[in-house]
Amino acid sequence: MFPFISRNKTPETPEPAPAPAKAAAAPHPLDGVTGGAFSAATSGERAAKVREWLATNPGAEQLQEVFKELSARDKGAAKAIRERMDEMRRAKGQEAIAAEWAEKAEKLLGASKLNIADALAWQRDAAKAGAPLSREPLAALKIQLADRIKTIEDLQHRVQVQREAAVLLAQRVEVLSTKSYKDAQSAETALATDVQHWQDQAAVLEGDASWGSVEARYPSMLEASKSQLLLVWDAFQSALKQTLAAAEDAQAPLPTVPVWADEIRAGRGLPTEVEQAAARAAAAKPAADPQEAKRAKHAVQEALKALQAHTAEGHGKGASSAAQQLRAALKQHGKLIDQDLESQVNTALIAAGELEGWQRWSADKVREELLAKAQGLLARPEGQELGGRKLQEALRQLREDWKKADQSGPTNHALWKKFDEACNAAYKHVEVWLSKVREEGAKHRAEREALIAELKGWVEAHKPSTDWKRIQRDLFQFGDRWRASGHVGEKAYAELQEAWKTALHEASAPLHAAQKQSIARREAMVAQAVELAAAPNLNIDAVRELQRQWQTEAQSVPMDRRHEQKLWDAFRKPLDEAFARKTQQRERVQHQLSARDQAVLDASKALEAANHSGDAAQIQAALDGLQQALQAQQAPVAAAAPKPAAPEAVAADAAAPADAEQPAELAAQEGADAEAAVAAQAPAPAPVAPKPVIAQRSGDDRPGMRRDAPAAAGRPGKPGGDRRDSRDGRDSRGPRSDRGQERRGADDRFGRGDRMDRAPREDRGPRLGDAAFRAQRDAVEHAQAALRKLATQAHGQALTQMMDAWSKRDAALLPQAQDLGRLASGSRNSWSQAIAAPAAGDGREAMLRLEMAAEVPTPAEHINARRALQLQLLTRRNDPSPQETWQQDVAKVLATGSDEASARRLQNALKALLKK
Repeated sequence: MFPFISRNKTPETPEPAPAPAKAAAAPHPLDGVTGGAFSAATSGERAAKVREWLATNPGAEQLQEVFKELSARDKGAAKAIRERMDEMRRAKGQEAIAAEWAEKAEKLLGASKLNIADALAWQRDAAKAGAPLSREPLAALKIQLADRIKTIEDLQHRVQVQREAAVLLAQRVEVLSTKSYKDAQSAETALATDVQHWQDQAAVLEGDASWGSVEARYPSMLEASKSQLLLVWDAFQSALKQTLAAAEDAQAPLPTVPVWADEIRAGRGLPTEVEQAAARAAAAKPAADPQEAKRAKHAVQEALKALQAHTAEGHGKGASSAAQQLRAALKQHGKLIDQDLESQVNTALIAAGELEGWQRWSADKVREELLAKAQGLLARPEGQELGGRKLQEALRQLREDWKKADQSGPTNHALWKKFDEACNAAYKHVEVWLSKVREEGAKHRAEREALIAELKGWVEAHKPSTDWKRIQRDLFQFGDRWRASGHVGEKAYAELQEAWKTALHEASAPLHAAQKQSIARREAMVAQAVELAAAPNLNIDAVRELQRQWQTEAQSVPMDRRHEQKLWDAFRKPLDEAFARKTQQRERVQHQLSARDQAVLDASKALEAANHSGDAAQIQAALDGLQQALQAQQAPVAAAAPKPAAPEAVAADAAAPADAEQPAELAAQEGADAEAAVAAQAPAPAPVAPKPVIAQRSGDDRPGMRRDAPAAAGRPGKPGGDRRDSRDGRDSRGPRSDRGQERRGADDRFGRGDRMDRAPREDRGPRLGDAAFRAQRDAVEHAQAALRKLATQAHGQALTQMMDAWSKRDAALLPQAQDLGRLASGSRNSWSQAIAAPAAGDGREAMLRLEMAAEVPTPAEHINARRALQLQLLTRRNDPSPQETWQQDVAKVLATGSDEASARRLQNALKALLKK
């Protein structure tokens, strides 16, 4: 084994002793409270420590102190503390609300009589106020109120059940009175038990603790049923007792119940009541009077005809009343009619009974539908509940329909009770809504009254004001606020509307007066405008001043838009007509001068036609024709120049007024045309006489100086010269022709020359008319745009041909150099050789250089390669840039194979490069 020999020949140096560590930082005072949250190494550990500390439910003061310190270090960890503080703040606010609504609930529960509507309103209003109904003590109070409401409603339902039971017991007694007294005697025990049980249940209801909270109609209902049942029961017992006594003792009086009395008579061997009545009637029946029998027969026949008519028409209500009238007539005259008429009467009564039954059935069907609708008012799905007003209208309509059903057939008390209960239950919500509407109505009334008082105060404060725009704006705002005020009752609205109209009329009276005065002033301006427009020569200054006055008036006093528009139309109409006349005169003048513009107009039209053709050669030819027309108009003008006029004639023409024989516009045009000739023939100006000397400065005339002493020299100007305002210095600069050369210098490198010695401007002939100038300008602009568009299209086609030649490797398809754009000599030949040769090489770097030269975006998959190439180019300082070698790079790309992506990239790059 060879020993390990260290190759390091340098002697080992002892390691430096570690520096003493700094004293550990003192722990944060709150670190012990939070369990080490402030000394945690990371934010996650700090947040975990804070959550563990919050689980111990610290106090509000500790939370505030820790949040203040921790939020400056770690807001993420302090977020949990802030949320806990917000939660405690909300809980504190909800505790106050909960205490308030708990007190109200305790008052409701402690009251001797609980109103169901008040209890329901408590729960709804507490939820709206944001009270925590799911927490104690409101949760328990809510349950107690719900139990109390349920108890009261159950008591009311039991009262209705007791009333129905009392009716059934009375019917049982009535049915027993139509049977044998022996059946009644056998059923007496069971019936007595049922009656006693009913009384016990009624006593339990009346002794319930919530009996005082039941609606007022239910106790009276129970009391009436009780008294009626006991009355029927006592009568039944007394009649049965009397019947049993009569059955045992033949001398005892007969009972008052007809069936039982006939049964006792039959047992004693005596005739029944019916037999006795028939015998008495037969014995007492006198001989019928013919006249009376005739009248009786006629009365019964009339009643019979009425009943048959109602029955045939199907009028159940009318048939019922007609049947009652027929029965009354039969009861009165039944002894005097014959057997055939009596049989007809019985047949008609049977048919009327059948119709009444049918009508009762159909009416009950309608009532059942109305009952289902009434019960469904409060059973709608969540979110589809009816509002107070719609619920009130629905209840009103249902009751009206029930009345119509009662009119078409007999009443049904059982269905009516259910229908009335459903309507009353729904009307409780209507009452709550009505109370809310009343409160809102009172609030809205107070708001409207306050608005009226505010308007009156505004009137007092703005009496001296003349800012009519602001006054009108304020009045409009008052009107908007009045219309936006809430709903009040019709009677209250009528009172408030009258007071509002009075206050508004008083507030708008100054504005209306100012508007009347403004209307008068504007009408005067209209009359003045008519007068100005009627003048033969339109005074433009007066028209401008009148328009300025109108604008000032319109801006100072606002008016109704329609009225103001009518006045403005009346003011503008005569002025527009006057300006139209002046425009016609100007057009006539232009028409006289348009002969020399016709050539330009024709050339412009020809150019426009060429623009629409889309042919570049035609457009260029038409453009050259327009330029020739513009240059050719100087010749006829030079030939038609007027002969020089005598100086005397010129002076006479200058002295004559401009508007004596021709319009002002024509005189101005002709004056402009002849201005050059007149100036050429004007005589030379006479020598100007020297001005007399008015004052001459001699000596020093400044205060305190001697007059005969020469004036002292002023302050020296720039170094090497005198001040500019010194006469001697200005004169010493030499003649003006030399000074210009001195300023410009000897070389005159800007080439401007002396403006004093420039050649006269070339005479370009008279100015074109407005129509001709606009026509040629628009035609030239359209032609240039069309040429640019055609050039772009041709360039795009050339690039497409080039890509086609590359893909097919056919140099013959390569466009010419002039079609491609600006190319260096030999570039097309190199491209043609690259296309003709077989595809070889890698053109990725050349493609990237082309995209860099053209400054076009590179596809996402080649972005990294482009960035790497850019870094490489930064290190190649002496290499040519891509902008200098892009034509060679195109040849390299064309030498490689073609694909769709490469062709698209090359085409995008060449679009930009061939235009540079």
